[in-house]
Amino acid sequence: MTELQRWVLESAAQLKTLRASLHVVIAGGVLPAETPLDEVPEKMVLVATELATNALRHGLPPTTVRLGRAGDRFVLDVTDHAPQVVPEYSEDRELGLGGLGLQLAKQFSLDLGWYADGDTKHVWAEFPAPR
Repeated sequence: MTELQRWVLESAAQLKTLRASLHVVIAGGVLPAETPLDEVPEKMVLVATELATNALRHGLPPTTVRLGRAGDRFVLDVTDHAPQVVPEYSEDRELGLGGLGLQLAKQFSLDLGWYADGDTKHVWAEFPAPR
Protein backbone atom coordinates (compact mmCIF):
# COMPACT_ATOMS: atom_id res chain seq x y z
CA MET A 1 0.00 0.00 0.00
CA THR A 2 1.20 3.47 -0.84
CA GLU A 3 0.20 5.88 1.91
CA LEU A 4 -1.62 8.94 0.61
CA GLN A 5 -2.51 10.72 3.86
CA ARG A 6 -2.33 10.22 7.62
CA TRP A 7 -4.33 11.73 10.47
CA VAL A 8 -3.48 11.41 14.18
CA LEU A 9 -6.47 11.78 16.49
CA GLU A 10 -6.45 12.37 20.22
CA SER A 11 -10.18 13.05 20.70
CA ALA A 12 -13.60 12.74 19.08
CA ALA A 13 -13.57 16.50 18.47
CA GLN A 14 -11.09 15.87 15.64
CA LEU A 15 -13.49 13.58 13.72
CA LYS A 16 -15.07 16.52 11.89
CA THR A 17 -11.68 17.56 10.53
CA LEU A 18 -10.92 13.95 9.56
CA ARG A 19 -14.19 13.67 7.61
CA ALA A 20 -13.67 16.91 5.69
CA SER A 21 -10.00 16.27 4.94
CA LEU A 22 -10.54 12.65 3.89
CA HIS A 23 -13.29 13.65 1.47
CA VAL A 24 -11.03 16.28 -0.12
CA VAL A 25 -8.18 13.78 -0.51
CA ILE A 26 -10.40 11.10 -2.06
CA ALA A 27 -12.54 13.27 -4.30
CA GLY A 28 -10.26 16.14 -5.16
CA GLY A 29 -6.66 15.67 -4.22
CA VAL A 30 -5.87 12.14 -5.32
CA LEU A 31 -7.92 11.81 -8.49
CA PRO A 32 -8.85 14.19 -11.30
CA ALA A 33 -12.11 15.97 -10.46
CA GLU A 34 -13.87 14.41 -13.49
CA THR A 35 -13.19 10.85 -12.30
CA PRO A 36 -16.54 9.27 -11.37
CA LEU A 37 -16.50 7.76 -7.88
CA ASP A 38 -20.24 7.32 -7.29
CA GLU A 39 -20.77 6.93 -3.55
CA VAL A 40 -17.24 5.80 -2.69
CA PRO A 41 -16.07 9.00 -0.92
CA GLU A 42 -19.17 9.19 1.26
CA LYS A 43 -18.96 5.52 2.21
CA MET A 44 -15.25 5.79 2.97
CA VAL A 45 -15.76 8.89 5.11
CA LEU A 46 -18.54 7.14 7.05
CA VAL A 47 -16.47 3.99 7.60
CA ALA A 48 -13.36 5.98 8.57
CA THR A 49 -15.42 7.92 11.11
CA GLU A 50 -16.94 4.76 12.58
CA LEU A 51 -13.61 2.93 12.83
CA ALA A 52 -11.86 5.97 14.29
CA THR A 53 -14.67 6.42 16.82
CA ASN A 54 -14.27 2.78 17.88
CA ALA A 55 -10.52 3.24 18.26
CA LEU A 56 -10.97 6.40 20.32
CA ARG A 57 -13.63 4.80 22.51
CA HIS A 58 -12.17 1.31 23.02
CA GLY A 59 -8.45 1.68 22.30
CA LEU A 60 -5.52 3.59 23.71
CA PRO A 61 -4.26 6.80 22.08
CA PRO A 62 -3.17 7.95 19.76
CA THR A 63 -5.58 6.82 17.05
CA THR A 64 -4.08 6.99 13.59
CA VAL A 65 -6.10 6.89 10.37
CA ARG A 66 -4.16 6.17 7.21
CA LEU A 67 -5.50 6.35 3.65
CA GLY A 68 -3.58 4.33 1.12
CA ARG A 69 -3.83 3.02 -2.39
CA ALA A 70 -3.04 -0.53 -3.49
CA GLY A 71 -3.67 -1.08 -7.19
CA ASP A 72 -7.35 -0.58 -7.85
CA ARG A 73 -8.27 -0.19 -4.16
CA PHE A 74 -8.24 2.48 -1.52
CA VAL A 75 -7.26 1.18 1.91
CA LEU A 76 -8.30 2.71 5.22
CA ASP A 77 -6.12 1.58 8.13
CA VAL A 78 -7.15 2.72 11.61
CA THR A 79 -4.81 1.98 14.51
CA ASP A 80 -4.86 2.24 18.27
CA HIS A 81 -2.64 0.85 21.00
CA ALA A 82 -4.88 -1.71 22.68
CA PRO A 83 -4.29 -4.91 20.70
CA GLN A 84 -5.86 -6.95 23.48
CA VAL A 85 -9.25 -5.29 22.77
CA VAL A 86 -10.61 -7.38 19.91
CA PRO A 87 -13.05 -5.74 17.47
CA GLU A 88 -16.42 -7.41 17.97
CA TYR A 89 -18.63 -7.79 14.93
CA SER A 90 -22.12 -9.16 15.46
CA GLU A 91 -24.67 -9.46 12.68
CA ASP A 92 -27.39 -10.26 15.20
CA ARG A 93 -26.83 -7.31 17.52
CA GLU A 94 -29.78 -4.93 17.59
CA LEU A 95 -29.37 -1.26 16.74
CA GLY A 96 -28.49 0.80 19.77
CA LEU A 97 -26.51 -1.99 21.45
CA GLY A 98 -23.21 -1.09 19.82
CA GLY A 99 -21.37 -2.67 16.93
CA LEU A 100 -23.02 -0.62 14.19
CA GLY A 101 -19.68 0.80 13.00
CA LEU A 102 -18.29 -2.61 12.07
CA GLN A 103 -21.62 -3.61 10.49
CA LEU A 104 -21.53 -0.51 8.28
CA ALA A 105 -17.86 -1.05 7.48
CA LYS A 106 -18.56 -4.61 6.36
CA GLN A 107 -21.57 -3.55 4.31
CA PHE A 108 -19.89 -0.60 2.56
CA SER A 109 -16.36 -1.96 1.99
CA LEU A 110 -15.02 -4.59 -0.39
CA ASP A 111 -13.13 -6.25 2.44
CA LEU A 112 -12.63 -5.67 6.16
CA GLY A 113 -10.28 -7.12 8.74
CA TRP A 114 -7.97 -6.52 11.65
CA TYR A 115 -4.64 -7.65 13.03
CA ALA A 116 -2.26 -6.84 15.87
CA ASP A 117 1.37 -5.87 15.34
CA GLY A 118 3.20 -5.58 18.66
CA ASP A 119 1.36 -3.00 20.75
CA THR A 120 -0.69 -1.72 17.80
CA LYS A 121 -4.08 -2.92 16.56
CA HIS A 122 -4.98 -2.27 12.91
CA VAL A 123 -8.55 -2.33 11.63
CA TRP A 124 -8.65 -1.94 7.85
CA ALA A 125 -11.22 -1.65 5.09
CA GLU A 126 -10.80 -1.64 1.31
CA PHE A 127 -12.82 0.31 -1.27
CA PRO A 128 -12.79 0.47 -5.07
CA ALA A 129 -10.53 3.10 -6.63
CA PRO A 130 -10.36 3.96 -10.33
CA ARG A 131 -7.40 2.64 -12.26
